[in-house]
Amino acid sequence: MTAVSLKTGSSTGAVQLEFSDGSSLVFLIDYLPEGSLNEGENPALWEFPRELSAGEEEALRFAAVCYGAEKAALRLIARAEQNSLGLTAKLERRGYNAAVAKTVVSRLLDRNLLDNGRYAELWIRSRLTLNKAPSPRWLLAALGKRGINRNSSLEALNKVLDPETEYALLLRYLGSRSFLGNYSFRRSRSFRRAQLKYEGFSSAALDTYFEKNNII
Repeated sequence: MTAVSLKTGSSTGAVQLEFSDGSSLVFLIDYLPEGSLNEGENPALWEFPRELSAGEEEALRFAAVCYGAEKAALRLIARAEQNSLGLTAKLERRGYNAAVAKTVVSRLLDRNLLDNGRYAELWIRSRLTLNKAPSPRWLLAALGKRGINRNSSLEALNKVLDPETEYALLLRYLGSRSFLGNYSFRRSRSFRRAQLKYEGFSSAALDTYFEKNNII
């Protein structure tokens, strides 16, 4: 295939490559696989007309598909905060293959348009606001299922659970079916404390609770 011209100037940084058969491709140069172009990594520096090798054409088409996937990803991000695992899955459900989805998500992470820590913090706040967070342990486990690593989850949890918020969560947990249905909590203070620690509540929150309620 012969490339006859290249147009630049898009606000997104995309360029349009036109071919002798009247077709064209729109892509971002950043999505061209490293070493994929036989002579020069930047098509903007090419002299036209230019006969493309099969490898170059494949690389350009890959970059064009990635650009389309990125636009789809940005529309999803505009609607709601996303995380890398969830966004990858959504792109694949829209027909993009795993290599394209992974490449796009990686670029969005590098540009801070996608941030797993930010997603975790907002997700925790939403669960707390909706009273759908049984305990800190449950929050960490739920984030893990969404592909957020434990360090990022813990960092987000520590940001959100200030002493007042954590204590309110503890009181909700103590009044929940999960707690009331567990008769083992009628045992000693040390046993109950251990069980609540297992659910992720801090020593400070438990000290406050036991002292306020004079539980021996």
